[in-house]
Amino acid sequence: MVSNRKLLALPGDGIGPEVMQQVYRVIDWFDRRRIASFELSEDLVGGAALDAHGTPLAESTLQAAMAADAVLLGAVGGPKWDALPFALKPERGLLRLRKEMALFANLRPALVFEPLIGASTLRPEVIRDLDLMIVRELTGGVYFGEPRGIETLPDGTRRGVNTQVYTTPEIIRVGRVAFELARKRSRRVTSVEKANVMESGVLWREEMQKLHDCEYKDVALSHMYADNCAMQLVRNPKQFDVIATDNLFGDLLSDCAAMLTGSLGMLPSASLGAVDQSGRRKALYEPVHGSAPDIAGKDMANPLASILSFAMMLRYSFDLAEEAALVERAVLNALKGGARTSDIMQPGTARVSTTEMGDTLLRELDKLA
Repeated sequence: MVSNRKLLALPGDGIGPEVMQQVYRVIDWFDRRRIASFELSEDLVGGAALDAHGTPLAESTLQAAMAADAVLLGAVGGPKWDALPFALKPERGLLRLRKEMALFANLRPALVFEPLIGASTLRPEVIRDLDLMIVRELTGGVYFGEPRGIETLPDGTRRGVNTQVYTTPEIIRVGRVAFELARKRSRRVTSVEKANVMESGVLWREEMQKLHDCEYKDVALSHMYADNCAMQLVRNPKQFDVIATDNLFGDLLSDCAAMLTGSLGMLPSASLGAVDQSGRRKALYEPVHGSAPDIAGKDMANPLASILSFAMMLRYSFDLAEEAALVERAVLNALKGGARTSDIMQPGTARVSTTEMGDTLLRELDKLA
């Protein structure tokens, strides 16, 4: 049995607590089966933290995240907090977590499960067997660059400023993550930027090419403009293996790729820091979907993205590839059996609640074990 590892769960807002509850059930299943045991604690982030502490991320929560072996997050935000100043919005808690934990590489897989081919708006032949990975730089670029802000000009009009900025080390470290992942997949990396109109894009392209030529000649590297990449994702997504891109374009392209699979409710993600001298890296795992306040508390949300995020945690934080594959096979079998939450309903399938999907998954885990 794997020794205890520290997990911090941050359910957050909206449907976050509901989908996280199903992850807890999977964690408990691993513990009862004596496959892997985790020391689990829970804290607040986002709007829930604002209501309790007046800040979207309390210092004590940040310190707990820094000390954990991995962090599991549900979702943040909602209309309740829309009128707050920018610095207090729930999303600032998540952004601060990423920044303070130095989680520079965001991994967002887009994997089409065979039973869900009909849930996508694209033709089956376009997405069948799709399996791509977007590696998004997460702590630099326009979301964090300085100067930034809104200012009033002498004529009374206002100007909003955000700065897109990257350095060689920022590009190289996320590029290495992309190339290393590609070595374990199909050995193809597509580097995405806007070098035709942005100097930061020129730098990104040049540094990715240098890194490839010096260290990763065994991996095929191509370059693509971000607008073309968005078009190609819906035209011929299977041309891609690993896409490496910056913070802004990664944010947009990963949501575009998400809908290839039929639902945001199916996509997990991992945000990784650098490996330290002990071999440990800080990491945060979360579903790609948002807080979905319109269905919060109705037991309707799809918990599979959160459960698949837990599987990514097993693989990338604890090197438990077989255990991660066990969870992924259970998800596939649950879908093959016809279980569907509202977001992935298809003719001939059975609509289930969040809790019922959790029940189904646990039954499939029992069968596989």
